[in-house]
Amino acid sequence: MPQITLQPVWTIRSDAAGSSLPPRLIELLCLVQQEGSLLAACQAMGLSYRHGWDLVRNGETLFNTTLLHMERGKGSTLSPLAEKIVWADHRIRARLQPVLDSVASELGHEIDRIAGEAPDAFRVHASHGFSIEKLLEALTSAGQPLARRYATSSAAAAALRDEQCDACGIHVPLGPQQGRMLTHLAQWLHEPDLQVIDIATRRQGLMVPAGNPKKVYELADLVREDLRFINRPAGSGTRFLLEGLLQDQGIASGAIRGFEQSEDTHAAVAACVASGLADVGFGLERPARYFQLDFMPLASERYVLVCRPAALQHPVAQALLRLLADTGFRASINALPGYDARAAGSVTPWSQAFT
Repeated sequence: MPQITLQPVWTIRSDAAGSSLPPRLIELLCLVQQEGSLLAACQAMGLSYRHGWDLVRNGETLFNTTLLHMERGKGSTLSPLAEKIVWADHRIRARLQPVLDSVASELGHEIDRIAGEAPDAFRVHASHGFSIEKLLEALTSAGQPLARRYATSSAAAAALRDEQCDACGIHVPLGPQQGRMLTHLAQWLHEPDLQVIDIATRRQGLMVPAGNPKKVYELADLVREDLRFINRPAGSGTRFLLEGLLQDQGIASGAIRGFEQSEDTHAAVAACVASGLADVGFGLERPARYFQLDFMPLASERYVLVCRPAALQHPVAQALLRLLADTGFRASINALPGYDARAAGSVTPWSQAFT
């Protein structure tokens, strides 16, 4: 199967300046923010310092304003416009990458089908998360015939019921919220012989800007009028978990400013908070740490794959189980903030998995 990668590309043109956005300029600005200097950013991209400066100058001509501030001995800092461009790029990638990965996987298998070389692909529909992303990418890189699609937990469970996939990836809270989630999932996952493959546990909670300037500490704070909240979409497991936590505390979701405003991925929620478009979000710890946000854990949950018994005999499923048992791969999951892969690869009947 061909390995296809799709990436978002910006196109900005100025008729007045007679120019367009230089290729790789945004990548360069992102690395300047990350590395702290134009020289280090150029080295990371494999560009000469002169080429990097040319990209910056061409961009400044296009926008008719400064993009970088240089100070001897103190590196490089982004101008306000450059910061907005970088944060916009973070949000675009955080929002679109799971969708593009799904499309790339489907396209690869369509090419194989047309060429008459389509292997027996193992189809996975999964709620997006960083452990499942790492797992599926490792299998794809190893040449395993895998067709992946990211969806909400509800949509993934429905796809398994309707035999549109061989395994679905869902997350189930630990503790008081578990029963509520299992009742919700029972409308799709009710076959008595379903099997559960553990991937990892992970933490969900509130994410706020570094230093917590608005002093947000608990769910009750979300009803304050000075806070702008960013949510996950209706139908997502994270949104369902948050609604249960609010219900337990007697907090009306309608009293939360921005509760119906949503982003499709955890990373997009974090990027939205980091860029100042929201004051607080709810989601996974890993993207909060990546965007240097403060994080307050409120719930832990198991991320699992669910399948029928016959699917466990698929060669890709066997490769998946071997990978989950590998100590090196488990270590890579444990390195993700908020993740714990000690039970990875355990297979349990659905009827016993959540007792």
